[in-house]
Amino acid sequence: MLMELEAPIFRVRALAKVYRSGDVEVHALRGVDFEAAAGEFVVMLGPSGSGKSTFLNIVGGLDAATTGEVWFEDHELTGMSERELTLYRRDHVGFVFQFYNLVPSLTARENVALVTDIARNPMRAEEALELVGLGARLDHFPAQLSGGEQQRVAIARAIAKRPEVLLCDEPTWALDSKTGVRVLEALMTVNADLGATTLVITHNAAIREIAHRVVMFGDGRIVSVAVNERRLAAADVSW
Repeated sequence: MLMELEAPIFRVRALAKVYRSGDVEVHALRGVDFEAAAGEFVVMLGPSGSGKSTFLNIVGGLDAATTGEVWFEDHELTGMSERELTLYRRDHVGFVFQFYNLVPSLTARENVALVTDIARNPMRAEEALELVGLGARLDHFPAQLSGGEQQRVAIARAIAKRPEVLLCDEPTWALDSKTGVRVLEALMTVNADLGATTLVITHNAAIREIAHRVVMFGDGRIVSVAVNERRLAAADVSW
C-alpha cells in the first residue's frame, strides 16, 4: 500500500516545458501536477512523446522547466543555478537509463567505484553489487556480462552513493522477460532496502503491477493515477 506522508519528497505544480525551433513550438509538458512520497515506487506509462522522459529529466535536474515549480523536499529545483543542480544530482539522485553507459575497460567493481569516489556517504562498490545480485561478478568486464547483468551494474552504480531518489528511464528496454525480471527485482530490492523513492518510466504495461502507484501520461499531461492495493513480486510479472 502507498505510504501516507505529510511532506512528499517531490512536489510538482503546473509544470510546463516548451521546446522551440524557429517558429515551431512543441509542448512536451502541459501543466503537470505531481507528488511522490519518500520510499514510494512509481511506474510511469504512456506512449512515445507523452512527456514521461521530459518530466523525469526535469525532476532529476537534467533539464529546465519553461514554467511551473518542482520541489525536492524543501528545495525548489526550478529556482536553482546550474551549480546547485549539479550538486543536487551528485548528492541526491541516482539515474538508470536504457543504455548502460558502462566503461568497457573497467570491471563491474571499478565502474561502480567511479561514483563512490565522489559521493558524500557511499557504500562500498562490493556492497552495491551484492545488493543487485552480482557479488560473484565483481571483477568481470562489461563484455563478459549479459545485458541484464550490465543493467544491474548500472543500478549498483546509481545506488552506491545512497541517493534519496532513483530515476529509471526504460530500464528493461530490449531485455527479454526473464532478464527483465532480474532487473526489476534489483530495483525493488533497492527501493525496499534503501528506501529510495523510485520513479520508473516504461512502455511495458505489465510492469505496473510491481508499483505502489501507476501514473499514465498522455499529450504532455498526467491523464490518470492508480494505486495498487496489492503489488506483485517481480517474478510474477511476464511479458
